[in-house]
Amino acid sequence: MTTEAGKKTGRAMNERIVIDPGIQHGKPVIRGTRVPVARIVGGLAGGMTFEEVQKEYGVAAEDIRAALEFASQIIEQEEHHSLPA
Repeated sequence: MTTEAGKKTGRAMNERIVIDPGIQHGKPVIRGTRVPVARIVGGLAGGMTFEEVQKEYGVAAEDIRAALEFASQIIEQEEHHSLPA
């Protein structure tokens, strides 16, 4: 079941993330920039704060949340197979 908050997040992600073969070789980027989603997520994983990411890459907090939501959806779509013991 999809919640209203989930719908808003999904719409924000779709409005803020773009995949275009002519930009960064088709990697997902923040709309209107050449900043890859992976760079945003990697910066946060490396210890940067939202504010530092915003300042460093010129993106909004909503862009960062959209990047995280995009990464989350990619992970959710992955199939995992247990390794034999």
